Formats: sequence, structure tokens, C-alpha cells
Amino acid sequence: MRLHLLETLKEADRSQSAIGHFNVSDSVVLQAVTSAARDAGLPVIVGLSEGERKFFGVREAAAMVNAIRESDRPPVYLNADHTHSLESAIAAVKGGFDSVVFDRSSLPFEQNIKETKQAVEALKSINPAVVVEGEIGDIGTGSQIHDKAPDRLILSTPEEARQFIQETKVDVLAPAVGNMHGMLKSMVEGTAKKRLDLERIRELKEATGIFMTLHGGSGTNDRDLKKAIQSGMTIIHVNTELRIAWRQALERSLARDETEIVPYEILAEPFQAVQAVVHQRLEIFSSSATRAYSR
Repeated sequence: MRLHLLETLKEADRSQSAIGHFNVSDSVVLQAVTSAARDAGLPVIVGLSEGERKFFGVREAAAMVNAIRESDRPPVYLNADHTHSLESAIAAVKGGFDSVVFDRSSLPFEQNIKETKQAVEALKSINPAVVVEGEIGDIGTGSQIHDKAPDRLILSTPEEARQFIQETKVDVLAPAVGNMHGMLKSMVEGTAKKRLDLERIRELKEATGIFMTLHGGSGTNDRDLKKAIQSGMTIIHVNTELRIAWRQALERSLARDETEIVPYEILAEPFQAVQAVVHQRLEIFSSSATRAYSR
């Protein structure tokens, strides 16, 4: 029997490991992510933002993940990432998603609380087992390559986090701890890495005791990722790294043989490139204790 997502998060929290969350836009990336998870014997969360869901299809994504679950032993979960409207969140839950990131962090704090609380109540009324995540603070927008860092990234405070989870009743919290969406050109070139406020992560965990998600994990210093997990991060999101690996591999594949027109031949290299990124990230996120997930 497949473990409920909350149970898998409890296992990760106990073992000071994290569940890898990888965004997908098509079946090639989906298969690459779940193949890497199967090889590692580790659970994985597959995420689709509103834009990715519009391209892929809500029910189509759920159907493909359900088919993969039938043959894969480690759990595979489906998440509606960065959902900005209740209508979109409801569609995801009704479509069979295991969790929803209801993101109203761009609103004033009290309005964020109000709308997130309403979303939790509405989504739980449809499926009491759905996991709902809320977000506070500012980590920028877009899983893209940016010319420069945002002018201002507002860190979440323990007081805000405590109030937010008490009033909204979310299952998971996504705070701002120095992380940011996307990657800078210098990060893509390998001359810079994101750094996290590890002390703030510890403070937030102590103040709330809740499961926490690190959004914008791409391009983050490996040591900081490991320390963040030890300090209380239970889910790590990776998207931009996958997109870069996919595109670069596709360009190599197309350049190698300009006469090739068979899609599965052209896409074999992007599949392998994405798979390699997921393998590497899962190795960082996991510990020996997480091997129990493959039972």
C-alpha cells in the first residue's frame, strides 16, 4: 500500500532527509524524474505549476502518474505547484493531485492568511487527505535564468510563520530563507551559488514544528542544502536545473544529426540529462534511513 504523503514527510523528518520535488512539463521529463527515483529507491514529488498544468493537462498528468505508480515501488506524489487561485486549486484536487501549493504570498500578510485559510477549508472539504501548503515571504518569481537577483528578498520571521500556520491550518509551510526562484546567469555558468540563511530555518522549525518546503532549490550550494535539511526542510523544489539540462541536451541532440526526425531518438539525450540531474539531487537530499521507502 502506498504511504500517504504526510506519512512520507514524517519519515523524512525523522531521518533528517528531504523529499525531492521536481517540476515537469511533458511526459519525457516525467519519465526521467520517476525513472531516477525508481533507480534510487526513493520517494519523489512530481510538480506542475499552473502554466505546466495548462500545457500538460490536469487529468492527463494525474493519469500518467497513476500509471507509473502501478509499477513503481517508491511512492510518487503529484503536486499542484504555485497555485494562485482557488478555482485552479479545486480543479487540481478534483483531478487527482495529492497536494496543492496555494501561493498568495504576493498579497499583504493578513490577506494571504485569509485566502489561504479559505483554500484549506475548501480543498479539505473535497478531499480531506489532500496536503495543502502555504507560502510566506518573498523569493522572487519564475523558474528562469535571471540577469540579476531581486532587489529585495524578504525573509520570513518565526512570529509570522507561527501566526500563519495557526490561523490557516496548512500542512506544509514554504518560507523565505534566502532562497529564490530561478537561477542567475553566474549560477548557470558555475561561478556562483545561492546561499541560505540556515539559522533562520532552524528558528522557523523551532517556532512551528511544521513540515517546510524550500522553493527555488536550483543552483543552491550543496552544503547549504544538506544543512537546510538537517535544520528542518522536508521538501526541496528543483525546476530550473531540469529546464537547463533539458534544453542544453536537446540542442546537442539536434546539432548532432540535422536529418534526424524521430522524436524518441531526438529526445533520448534530454531524458538522460534530466535523469542525471535528478539522480544527483536525490543523492544530496537522501540519507541511508530513506532507503526504507523502497520496501
